[in-house]
Amino acid sequence: MKFIDVYYTSKQVSCPDSSSPSPRKPEWAVKEWLYRKLPVRVIEPAAATRDQIALAHHPRYVDGILSCELMNGFRGLQKEVALSLPWTCGSFLSAARAALENGLVACSPTSGFHHAGLKTAFGYCTFNGLMVAALNLHAEGKVQRVGILDCDQHFGDGTEEIIAAKQLGWIRHVSKERSDPEDAEPFLDQLPRVMRSFSDCDLLMYQAGADQHVDDPLGGFLTTEQLARRDQIVFSEAKAMEIPVVWNLAGGYQEPVHEVLKIHNATMRACIDAYL
Repeated sequence: MKFIDVYYTSKQVSCPDSSSPSPRKPEWAVKEWLYRKLPVRVIEPAAATRDQIALAHHPRYVDGILSCELMNGFRGLQKEVALSLPWTCGSFLSAARAALENGLVACSPTSGFHHAGLKTAFGYCTFNGLMVAALNLHAEGKVQRVGILDCDQHFGDGTEEIIAAKQLGWIRHVSKERSDPEDAEPFLDQLPRVMRSFSDCDLLMYQAGADQHVDDPLGGFLTTEQLARRDQIVFSEAKAMEIPVVWNLAGGYQEPVHEVLKIHNATMRACIDAYL
């Protein structure tokens, strides 16, 4: 590999009135990586279709969101949010396909997935792009087993709901439980073992949340150095096991937003160090 492929289009960006920077972060993160001349290659993703999204969500829910008749994850009916959603899901699905094809890694600069359930939007999440990608790739015969390592600070309740409702025993989902102790060293010490639990997976989906940072207002318990160690462990273990990785940004709520972008920059650098 000469570049880390990043599946991004301005069509996946929206600007709802929200305290969350997530819908605007794709543009900011990609601009940061290009400004810093990191070895990334930006590729236009394919938008996810209504039918592709409906593999993970109730069809009437999908129709209601896309027609702006049901509340989105920002508790609104904004048309620009609805228009962006096929592209956010499409970004992650396109990046997942690329990771499978190159056998190593690809990036989707997206957030706002893991709280979206079968027919519910919550916590800045409307469609669950993780599950959209997993279910479509499985239906196409591209994967038999999928791992999801969700290192957002918050539990992926929407992901868990969809897995349970559809009885998806072929997905191994590891997310931060509400009751998990927030102790950095045990978390990091256990991470290699957690990674090895994905050894039989054809693809690993990694949510590299910036809200696990100790200074995040909705997190967190890891220092900047410990977050870098987290990312290094994930990428190096996956590469050693020869499991393709598709990763995204997930949460991050520090102000100014530059503090969040510094964390996402560090994740990209860890990815570059591991694969290039």
